[in-house]
Amino acid sequence: MFSSIGIPGLILILVIALIIFGPKKLPEIGKATGQTLREFKSSAGELVKDGDEEEKNTAKKENN
Repeated sequence: MFSSIGIPGLILILVIALIIFGPKKLPEIGKATGQTLREFKSSAGELVKDGDEEEKNTAKKENN
């Protein structure tokens, strides 16, 4: 995804973000984004785990 943007594109995006949000808000935005991604990853992992458990329970019922 980011391979098509390139280094100059990333620098331009960072400069625009710095202008729009200011130097004090960027760390807060980065922290909030990191927490959001961490929670999403955790929730996705729980869904996969629940799905695996449900498959095991279904297989046990079919075998009995």
